[in-house]
Amino acid sequence: MINNELKFPFYAKASLILIGLYFLIIILYNLQTIIVPLIFAMVIAIVIKPIVDFFIKYKINRVVAIFVAIFVVFLIIAVIFLLLFSQLSKFSESWPSLVEKFTNMFSQMITWVSANFDINPEEINNWILKTQSDALNSSNALIGATLLSAGNMILVLILIPVYVFLILYYKSQLLEFIFRLFGPLHKSKVSEITTQTQSVIQHYLIGLLIEVAIIATLNSVGLLILGIDFAIMLGIIGALVNIIPFVGGVVAVALPMLVALATKSSPMYALYVLGIYYFIQLIDNNFIVPTIVASKVKINALFSIIIILAGNALWGISGMFLSLPLLAIIKIIFDNIESLNPWGFLLGNTAENEKDKNT
Repeated sequence: MINNELKFPFYAKASLILIGLYFLIIILYNLQTIIVPLIFAMVIAIVIKPIVDFFIKYKINRVVAIFVAIFVVFLIIAVIFLLLFSQLSKFSESWPSLVEKFTNMFSQMITWVSANFDINPEEINNWILKTQSDALNSSNALIGATLLSAGNMILVLILIPVYVFLILYYKSQLLEFIFRLFGPLHKSKVSEITTQTQSVIQHYLIGLLIEVAIIATLNSVGLLILGIDFAIMLGIIGALVNIIPFVGGVVAVALPMLVALATKSSPMYALYVLGIYYFIQLIDNNFIVPTIVASKVKINALFSIIIILAGNALWGISGMFLSLPLLAIIKIIFDNIESLNPWGFLLGNTAENEKDKNT
């Protein structure tokens, strides 16, 4: 029997894959206003599905159960956003005075350096004045862009609940469509992938939300005890950026340290902030993450950082938060398709898996 199957050399396959990825990225970037809310809606729908199932179990109408679950979740999100928005507004009003305090602090430092190292202070002072002006202009623009972005996110938040409701309402029809799309021969494999995806997203994101809530509370309480300005805003922002591996922890502690330096009379407060955040990180890394956020899908740190940076370049802040759940879903698909197993292995954390086996 003659085998008519076409076989392409490796370089041809690689070229086709790269071209396909290029056009996929263009589509994802240009249609982000449609795609990003839909992905957020799908992720939220997966997370709150157990709540809906719980209500339905006690004979509550399906539509009512979905509506109540969505209302509770988005009420909590709206309260957090309003709190952050009000804090950011106050922070933007105080930014010029913070810049002035930073300038005075640097001036004192320059006086000391010029006296001890024989450097002309006039040139350095001119540079400081120019830096101050640039900081005010760029920072005001950045804060304005952040507030505008927050406003756009509020508009998106109005649209996402509609998507979530429809996804949950037509859940059975959507799943049946996926099964029919891949045919009866692959139904068991597709069912396994969808079940794993739901389980991983639910456990990972619910654990992540609990972690963010705990870290935000600890950060805010610690900063309030020290009397640091904008403690709640810095605590919440620190908890959110803490999601980013390695880099997030540095950014989380740098912001309140800078505010402490600018607003407190003694630089020791910055060291107090560092000590409190270090203690919170120990609790997070040794207790919260292993017991609450631990996921069956292990993504290694290298690809976690790469995918977060790629998500930011593609979809901005939304992309950063969606990147890890999407990468976890991609790894599940790779692990369940034999020809893609090597890619799943590449994304995984073999060192963590070996540790799990030994414990």
